[in-house]
Amino acid sequence: MGDYYAENLAAERLRRCYEIAPPRIRQYLGAELDFALGFIRPGDSVLDLGCGYGRTLPELAARAAAVTAIDNAAASIDLARRTVSGLANVSLHEMDAAALRFPAEHFDVVLCLQNGISAFHRDQRTLLQEALRVCRSGGRALFSTYAEKFWMNRIEWFQLQAEAGLLGEIDWQRTGNGVIACKDGFIAVTVSPRQFRSLAAGLPAALTLSEVDGSSLFCELKKL
Repeated sequence: MGDYYAENLAAERLRRCYEIAPPRIRQYLGAELDFALGFIRPGDSVLDLGCGYGRTLPELAARAAAVTAIDNAAASIDLARRTVSGLANVSLHEMDAAALRFPAEHFDVVLCLQNGISAFHRDQRTLLQEALRVCRSGGRALFSTYAEKFWMNRIEWFQLQAEAGLLGEIDWQRTGNGVIACKDGFIAVTVSPRQFRSLAAGLPAALTLSEVDGSSLFCELKKL
């Protein structure tokens, strides 16, 4: 299941998930991106973990001096290259977010949006550690997940994806308490505030948790 997105939900299939998103989901996606953009200053170098088909890259590129984006799905990276065609300040790489091939202290802002901390299916503590390793002192790493109160909106969106054949049928016996499971092996979890505090404990960073739009929970790590 660790490569579900790479094998089953990459490129055009992934883009279709966003095309069928209902209005409340579109609001959530916009609010999440707007919040993240607020941390980017002119001249910053930004790393986007799990860029998919490049949905957010034009907005990031318009704000930052340089954007580096990674994804573990080759097909998504190929589509992302077409998405950002003509944007000279964006570079794309096929890479695992838990094993970044970048030097330490390399980026001003590291972003992991749209519940990537779940979607990557990697050790979550390792994801935070790697993001901080490549982040400059004083820089920030941002990880988002779904807010608990957004559960019904999230369920609606995943049902639409399942009905469109983009995901397997939802397994209602295993779905609940922040977890969505499908009968084809897909599973998505969320991270609670308590879990974020536990994951960040002992890391060289100051932690701030913020709920945005009643839909996202952001973990902000300011590297010390």
